[in-house]
Amino acid sequence: MCQSIFCPKDTILLIMIKISDAMGECMRETEAEFLRDYDRSSYLAPLITVDAAIFTFHDDELLILLTQRSEHPERGKWALPGGFVDESKDMCLEDTVQRKLCEKTGVNAPYIEQLMSVGNHHRDARGWSVTIAYTALVAFQACQSFVENVSEARWMAYNEALVMELAFDHLDILQAARERLKQKALYSMIPAYALSDTFTLSELQKFLEVLIDKPIQKKSFRRRVEQANLVEEVGLRAAEGKGRPSMTYRLKDGARDFTFIRNLDT
Repeated sequence: MCQSIFCPKDTILLIMIKISDAMGECMRETEAEFLRDYDRSSYLAPLITVDAAIFTFHDDELLILLTQRSEHPERGKWALPGGFVDESKDMCLEDTVQRKLCEKTGVNAPYIEQLMSVGNHHRDARGWSVTIAYTALVAFQACQSFVENVSEARWMAYNEALVMELAFDHLDILQAARERLKQKALYSMIPAYALSDTFTLSELQKFLEVLIDKPIQKKSFRRRVEQANLVEEVGLRAAEGKGRPSMTYRLKDGARDFTFIRNLDT
């Protein structure tokens, strides 16, 4: 009696049929079924945080808001305000930033901008981490009373912060944020968001000079601002002592997105 022989070709064919059947089962699975059974905890994921370089201008000086860490890692060191994304509260990264800023300053920042993202295995001792860094501008007067009552938060001169041993890689982020703010000062009105709601052109000019590290010719600066039609008069502010009152201004809608054709230093 002849015995049937199952040749290698038959084996390959049977395997292909089984694979095809399995693929068919997968294709019949709906997205809802896939998501229902998907287990996020089965995959390693990095830590996700946001950090914000919050600038303001006061007494002719550029200030940065720092917070002192109360927990490990890096406990006791000063750091940029930030924290973890809260999926139950935050619909997007900007929500996370504003939530953390409000916790530290008591106000919503009138201007925030995503600066950079940094991720690696060594920036945080807790493990592989990613931070999305932002720059933010707030008026000193709007939040100073709140900051004074938050023991772990403090406004510091930018140059003072540069020589501190900040937590994590926050010194690198701070320097990158400072450079971004300098570039913004050259071609936009964005720095005005670090001033009070109403400001004088002299205050704005002084802040821009601090940011670009050089003096600005007064007449050409005022002509530049007036021709752009980005500010509107609010009223006179009484001068200290015997000086003349100064006209105050506020930004118009649309100033945030405006860019000058020529840079300020050209």
